[in-house]
Amino acid sequence: MKRNLYIAATFIVVLLALVLSQSYLERVAEAQSRATVQAPRFEVDPLWPKALPNNWAIGSSIGVSVDAQDHVWMIHRPDTLLANETAAAGDSPTASCCKPAPPVLEFDPAGNLVNSWGGPGQGYEWPQSNHGITVDYKENVWIGGNGTTVDNQILKFTKQGKFLMQIGKSRMSQGSNDTANLKGAAKLFIDKVSNEVYVADGYGNKRVIVFDADTGAYKRHWGAYGNKPDDTSLGAYNPDAPPAQQFRSPVHCAELSNDRFLYVCDRPNDRIQVFTPEGKFVKEQIVAKRTLGDGSVWDIVFSKDPEQKYLFLADGKNEKIYVILRETLEILYSFGDGGRQPGQFFAVHSIASDSKGNLYTTETYEGKRIQKFVYKGLANVTRGDLGTTWPASK
Repeated sequence: MKRNLYIAATFIVVLLALVLSQSYLERVAEAQSRATVQAPRFEVDPLWPKALPNNWAIGSSIGVSVDAQDHVWMIHRPDTLLANETAAAGDSPTASCCKPAPPVLEFDPAGNLVNSWGGPGQGYEWPQSNHGITVDYKENVWIGGNGTTVDNQILKFTKQGKFLMQIGKSRMSQGSNDTANLKGAAKLFIDKVSNEVYVADGYGNKRVIVFDADTGAYKRHWGAYGNKPDDTSLGAYNPDAPPAQQFRSPVHCAELSNDRFLYVCDRPNDRIQVFTPEGKFVKEQIVAKRTLGDGSVWDIVFSKDPEQKYLFLADGKNEKIYVILRETLEILYSFGDGGRQPGQFFAVHSIASDSKGNLYTTETYEGKRIQKFVYKGLANVTRGDLGTTWPASK
């Protein structure tokens, strides 16, 4: 009898252990599934681009775009270079290196510089502080400017730098409801369906404004939540206050998706706002809510699949790129870190993608560079912040 009871007790103990073990394994598997997510993965290419010719140096880099040939265009501010960075410039050089590169630079996919131009010229007003560059579907190049007291215009050129059109006039802005002039236009998007140019306007104004891309004729404009823009000062951003009903400056990007939703970077409010092309508010997402000062939402680009399942957000205050599920605006993970080495950032400002899904970023302030991040396909990626994405060891 005792032996049978012992066997039964042992069986019950073993069975209970198996049940508990199975439950534990299920919990571990569930936790592991929550800790990883399938998402696009990237590695920095530390050898892109190749060295610039002519002892040229790059200043604060405040725009990047990719054309239909996968050529990468960037714009920078030559006047932000320090004296010891331009010792070879001028009539009395003090050293053999270096000189400011022209503001607009074009690289081929291999990283070779193939074209350069930009600066003041006949028939147009070059921005005091250029900002943002976009190559449109007709192969035209658009440039904004964020000198808030003078840069009330956007410019359109051919890819060879021939002037085509100016919208707005320097020093003429009447505020966020002026339909003829801009004020600190940060970035532009050109819609090939309607042939309209959407302007994130910007550093002085607090709105999105839309013009005809051929004639420059005004179409419409709006502020946060689709409200009429109001230039009343909101004061400093407070993460514990109710969401501001107006944009803060700068409104830093306006990007239209294939399914025709406009994603707007309300940078110092730490939020993405989504609209229809007509300006009807759809939804918003707060990113790194407690980021003060420059804010967290600097620039976005969509993934290259037809559905544009993902969007990539540049955050130049926290020095990272967020990988976001576009449908829900859920952050899946982030990569990058503050620093000077490849794959790290100092004020990552703008982001673009080529047809293969590779990402390109520029850095403003003292960052002064462009970087390439190679798309490595979809993979199970650990949620959270992955830090510097150095190439995997072979």
